[in-house]
Amino acid sequence: MPIFAVDIFLFHRLYMKKTHTFHIPVMGIGFTIDTPLKVAQYGISSVVSLGDDLLAERMREFYCKKLNKPFYSVSKGDIDGRANRLTLYLNLMNEMVKNKFQELKNASFEKGSELTKYFELLPDFSNLKKEYNRMMGESDSSVIEKIQQWLKDNISHGAIDVNIMTKLDKDNYAKGGEKLPQIMNDAHAALRGFANSDLDSGLVLSAGLSPRLYSYVANFEDFFPNENEQVNKKIILKVSDYRSALIQGKFLAKKGIWVTEYRIESGLNCGGHAFATDGYLMGPILEEFKQHKETLISEVHQILNDALMNMGRKKLSKPLDMFITAQGGVGTANEHQFLLDYYKVDRVGWGTPFLLVPEAVNIDENTRVLLQNAGEKDLYLSDVSPIGVPFNTVIGNTKDSERDYNIAAGTPGSSCPSQYLKLYNTEFTDRPICLSSKQYQKLKIAELDAKHLAPAEYKKQYDKITVKTCLCTGLVMTAYTENNLLRKADGEGIAVCPGPNMAYFSKKSTLQEMVDHIYGRINLLNDTYRPNMFIKEIGMYIDYLKKEINDSLDSLNTKKINYFEGFKENLLSGITYYQGLIYEMQEESENIKEHMKKELVNFKKSIELITVPTLERSLL
Repeated sequence: MPIFAVDIFLFHRLYMKKTHTFHIPVMGIGFTIDTPLKVAQYGISSVVSLGDDLLAERMREFYCKKLNKPFYSVSKGDIDGRANRLTLYLNLMNEMVKNKFQELKNASFEKGSELTKYFELLPDFSNLKKEYNRMMGESDSSVIEKIQQWLKDNISHGAIDVNIMTKLDKDNYAKGGEKLPQIMNDAHAALRGFANSDLDSGLVLSAGLSPRLYSYVANFEDFFPNENEQVNKKIILKVSDYRSALIQGKFLAKKGIWVTEYRIESGLNCGGHAFATDGYLMGPILEEFKQHKETLISEVHQILNDALMNMGRKKLSKPLDMFITAQGGVGTANEHQFLLDYYKVDRVGWGTPFLLVPEAVNIDENTRVLLQNAGEKDLYLSDVSPIGVPFNTVIGNTKDSERDYNIAAGTPGSSCPSQYLKLYNTEFTDRPICLSSKQYQKLKIAELDAKHLAPAEYKKQYDKITVKTCLCTGLVMTAYTENNLLRKADGEGIAVCPGPNMAYFSKKSTLQEMVDHIYGRINLLNDTYRPNMFIKEIGMYIDYLKKEINDSLDSLNTKKINYFEGFKENLLSGITYYQGLIYEMQEESENIKEHMKKELVNFKKSIELITVPTLERSLL
């Protein structure tokens, strides 16, 4: 029976949520600031950072000029300027995506049309694609017309999701120096900007639980279930393990807020900031979500219903939809499909490879070529981030070159023009200052000079201070250069944050090519041997543990020793899990599985050889 004859509501519930089985996560700030405008019309969901409201304002001006629309800037004196700038930009994106999608729907099914491209991008196993293929092979014009209309009626555009790093919630001050209320903090204002927009999409909260920010969500009606038991603005939590998901889900449920999606990301095998777990690996984490998803749903649903009743709101008749997604280091169609089939995730995030797709992101040619040529040794976990969290980057990026030039000139640090990362440090000032700023580094170096350390120790401490770089400007610069919004020379001062996966992709690609790679229709991997995503993560965690132990030798205590011992045990437990999991990987070749078995044995030996120092040894 043709699919257009089945119950349409049932079809929507079962299939329309999976137009594509991948999404494009946020990458830096500028790289994906307008990605929805490039991919959403094809049914692809992506995420926009709300970190820089001034960038959003300039991008809105850029698109208003492009569309011949009037542009009115938000005054710098507007006390709620940050929220208002973000709202206006999100509204414009929403309008543009809907218009582009409607134009696509109005197109014909001719070769090369946008409508045809929509269906060519779809995974071959999707019911929409199957109906499209059936239409293409049909000879009866009346049947063709009927199928085409059905196809147009049942496609949907991708979501314009947004991201807020909960840690980036800087206090703000009035011109007279008075500290503004908490709701004027950066993350709070960004949340308000999204909440006041006309988007019907998701808010990705990353970097951990922030009680005050999570509580603030409950100030906006769109986050609550409506009378039809639907949520207009959804909460998506980026989490690293099941326990964290359960704690955060319950916290929000007590406020009457449901978490629609738990987005599981590898602690280290990812792009951007890396939030390492205590040695818990991605496979076992996904297994726990798979085994306990129904428990998560039922427990959080009960708490949510109790909270809604206490608020005088309508009790839900059944749990709302809850999705589990995964991202971090995925690089092959087999890995992608395994996550969908074995772990039953609803969608998989593909970030780093899209940095080689100018059609989808803002990427200048110099940086793109740098990434194309980057090998495993060029991609590393750095200490450049001023927020004190390891940061994935690549050797040779121009922001690091700019930093090194300033150090050599005797003027280390940044002028701190954006000031978004002036978060916690008050060593020398009443108000926090950024660790990458000239102000902080000058004061810290002066303090270091007064210690009269030996040359080797001095250099070690000096490098630790000056390694920090200005990510506020570095991660937005490519959006400015690629859209001609800045007169700075192309490729200068750009920070980029690829994951280790970049080492295995070396080709500038079209959107069609990258999507075809994701779905196994072509292969974009280079000739470099690429370990399975789970294997790659283990190696990163072993290196991370060794570095953490070495860096802690001068400050060892019982808590750290127990942490390191637990870390080792978790890694060994993960290896045992993977040794059993290999037999479930039906689509992988025997050669790959044999490689995995050998690598797991070698990793186990490496972990067992790691010696955790004792307090007695550290005192000698």
